[in-house]
Amino acid sequence: MKNRLLIWYISVGVWCACQPASPPAAYHPVASVVIQDLPSVIGTTEVTPFDTVDIRYLTGRFDPATDPLFARIPDAYTTGSARGGYLRQEALAAFEQLHAAALRDGVRLTILSATRNFDYQRRIWEDKWNGTRLVEGQNLARALPDPVTRARKILRYSAMPATSRHHWGTDFDLNALENSYFTTGEGLKVYTWLRTHAATFGFGQPYTAKGPARPEGYEEEKWHWSYLPLAKSYLATYTSQVTYADITGFAGDEAAPGLDVIQAYVQGIDPTCR
Repeated sequence: MKNRLLIWYISVGVWCACQPASPPAAYHPVASVVIQDLPSVIGTTEVTPFDTVDIRYLTGRFDPATDPLFARIPDAYTTGSARGGYLRQEALAAFEQLHAAALRDGVRLTILSATRNFDYQRRIWEDKWNGTRLVEGQNLARALPDPVTRARKILRYSAMPATSRHHWGTDFDLNALENSYFTTGEGLKVYTWLRTHAATFGFGQPYTAKGPARPEGYEEEKWHWSYLPLAKSYLATYTSQVTYADITGFAGDEAAPGLDVIQAYVQGIDPTCR
């Protein structure tokens, strides 16, 4: 098995090195049906949704450890609790190329968090909701009894379960979870390199600074990067298939419709990532 995986990684690396900028074929997340000739969607405005997608993939109700579309991230690319994490195979292959290119320029990229399924995201959300985990020094269960107000506070940086891009296996967090890290020294070097080169490998930053182009959604996250050739189609499919009836099963889910989380948060990303 190890030999077969080694051959697979080598073949992917050779294939990518010999190809132009267009991404490899993507796999349909229903029955592993290959979608041939998925076009490069980086920097384009036209994105084709998947014809049909098992909604579990859109809302995170699956186990990436047992799903054949996902691959375990080698420990060399991760640290701490991210060890043993998973990405979609295509996203991992692209990240390996990104990582190698960054190293050649003296920049080390380390994944801190990757695929998070519904249960994983629910633990994060409910720890904040119930006050087990403080948010900006506050126990929100005591400080903000109103569900909509409390949810809006958590949504500054954390997604509701069933709405996170981390469900898709296309997104990951890099190097540090503080914007301040990326403004000076080594962090600034990392961020400048990513802003300059990540798009070449298919990656974009969905949560840029808020402004006229991105008035809604989460606060800026300089650490969060997304493999766009897959994520753009996932987003288009999500917005056409998922309803608020699917965003349930966690504390505070009643606040989702009132906050319009599909429009304001799932779609509230940098325009280049749509």
